[in-house]
Order: sequence, then C-alpha cells, then structure tokens
Amino acid sequence: MEHYPEQLNGLFHALADPTRRAVIGRLGRGRASISELAQPFDMALPSFMKHIRLLEESGLIRTRKQGRVRTCTIETAPFAALDTWLSEQRRLWEERTDRLEQFVTNMEKPA
Repeated sequence: MEHYPEQLNGLFHALADPTRRAVIGRLGRGRASISELAQPFDMALPSFMKHIRLLEESGLIRTRKQGRVRTCTIETAPFAALDTWLSEQRRLWEERTDRLEQFVTNMEKPA
C-alpha cells in the first residue's frame, strides 16, 4: 500500500466524520437519493452536500443525476484498498506480538 498514501489519507479523512460514516452505512444497503440520505440528519441541505462532495471526491461514493433527483451509490474499490492496508497492518502487529510472546516465554523458562 506504499503506492497509495494520498488515497488512504483521503479515505480515512472521509471516514473520520460520523455523518459520512452513517451515509456509507446507509449506502451499504443500496442506492439512495440525496434527500433520503439527508433525512436523518439535523442540518441544512447545503451543509449535508459538503459531506456528499467529500465522499465523492474520496472515491467512496458516486452520484448520478436523473432529472431532478441525484442518486448516490457506494464504490467498492476504495474499500478494497483500505482492506489491503488494514490486513498488512494486522499482519505486522500479529508478528510483533508473536515475537513479544516468544521473548516473554523464553525469559520465564529456567536456565
């Protein structure tokens, strides 16, 4: 994942906000219009649209306008990049904790 530091920064920034995470959670169940997505939030539509734009700029969602309705769908490719990075981090930390466990176990053995 060393090739994608900027992409990861944008993805983590987009997911850092609870409103945007809630939008992603809702879109995980299927496409939705902007008005459907905005309904549970107590904010003006222009403020909500800033969240939508940031999610779209990060590549996590795609919007499409049909007539007067703008519909959002989730994009899966960025989540694959996140999963790859997180898997690598998990592997590194598991190796480190395994080595620590081995070190502690060896220290406890009588000489």
